[in-house]
Amino acid sequence: MRLLRAPGVYRPQTDTWLLARAAADATLPADPRVLDPCTGTGALALFAARAGAAEVVAVDVSRRAIMTAWANSRMHGLPIELIHGDFTQVLGDRTFDVVLANPPYVPSPEPVPAHGAARAWDAGGDGRVILDRLCAQLPTLLAPGGVALIVQSELCGSEQTMKLLRDNTLKAAIVARQTIDFGPVLHKRAPWLEAAGLIPPGCRYEELVVIRADRIER
Repeated sequence: MRLLRAPGVYRPQTDTWLLARAAADATLPADPRVLDPCTGTGALALFAARAGAAEVVAVDVSRRAIMTAWANSRMHGLPIELIHGDFTQVLGDRTFDVVLANPPYVPSPEPVPAHGAARAWDAGGDGRVILDRLCAQLPTLLAPGGVALIVQSELCGSEQTMKLLRDNTLKAAIVARQTIDFGPVLHKRAPWLEAAGLIPPGCRYEELVVIRADRIER
């Protein structure tokens, strides 16, 4: 899929497409209402709209990302509702049948930036600032029988994500994996990652995982 991308907006890459493939392979609710809570270029929202979602809502804290996703939705002729802001604050009591989430998850020695391109990937010292908020929010974002698919790196702990999801009454399991070489950001950050104990000495690769969370009514 051809996508426009404004400077500073996250470029869809391996994690984006791994999540899209996992969604294509998954059994999901029919005619779903879909949320893409960290939309960037809108790639996953467009994927959902093209796959026949009844409704697609895309959220991002970056105005430039929202403008980019709007341009891409117009270019492809796919209807998407675009909302600027923090997904934990701007959706009210709305619920969704499917959540497709590629949140920032890269560990960083610096706090989560308020502005700039790095806001699309940096997520605090353990890479979990946004992931933890997403795990806490999903029980209220998912409709009964709803499904979330979340992509993240093993650098920030898939077991911790699944524990949080289960603690928040959701069923959770890894449904896809892919090992990739470090990109430029992690290569530059490798000495700090080693010192922080997040990678063994000399490691220059990471494993991406897609975690499925189901809201099961009991």
